[in-house]
Amino acid sequence: MRIKLIVEYEGTNYAGWQRQKNALSVQEVVEEAIGQSTGIPTKIVGAGRTDAGVHAYGQTAHFDIETKIPPDKLSYVLNMVLPEDIRIRSSEWVSDDFHARRDAIGKHYRYIIYNDAHAPALNRQTRAHVRMDLDAERMNAAAQRFVGTHDFDAFHAANTDIVGTVRTIHSMRVTRIEREIYIDVTGNGFLYNMVRIMAGTLIDVGKGRTAPEAISEMLMSKKREDAGATAPAKGLVLMEVMYDPKRSRLTMLR
Repeated sequence: MRIKLIVEYEGTNYAGWQRQKNALSVQEVVEEAIGQSTGIPTKIVGAGRTDAGVHAYGQTAHFDIETKIPPDKLSYVLNMVLPEDIRIRSSEWVSDDFHARRDAIGKHYRYIIYNDAHAPALNRQTRAHVRMDLDAERMNAAAQRFVGTHDFDAFHAANTDIVGTVRTIHSMRVTRIEREIYIDVTGNGFLYNMVRIMAGTLIDVGKGRTAPEAISEMLMSKKREDAGATAPAKGLVLMEVMYDPKRSRLTMLR
């Protein structure tokens, strides 16, 4: 049977989601936990990669297994052996044709900034610290220029081999709650480092160094050097992987 997992993790101690030869990954730890709990070596498929130091609240994965453990109880069993920085939020049975990566129609990312003269003692591994006061309203105005279908060639890591750079951003919002600023973005797909470069560019807008209107010019130029710096990995969280609601309901049926 095929099991779907929703995985939450703090990525500080990991070299990203995907299994690697010479570094510890979240995928490796989860696979080992499944093997330890069921006695069955298992390979899991994630909805997407997260880089070293990036976190997730709603990473989605699937795997195939025959076990007597009820699917909805598997999360409890796995959490008993997983380290504290990885949690299985839910586990459920799905149809054999469900695919965590191929069936995904979008993702929601959140970038968190701690905006204060002093760095935080708490949650310091899950927030990017910016000392200079940021204008969140100005950042939000600039963020709206990302919404829509654009060529994001200026907003992905240089020297990466990709086929196409056109993506659709469904929504983007910047909000401030006391000392924290949240950049929430949803889209049909994201290029390597795209959200972090967008966040770094918006930080420049918040500092007054870049005009909101300049975002449109960056999109048109398609030059990486025109956009802002890549914001630190530790501020980024994969909040949710989105699926077609009709498809999600069908996955519960054989």
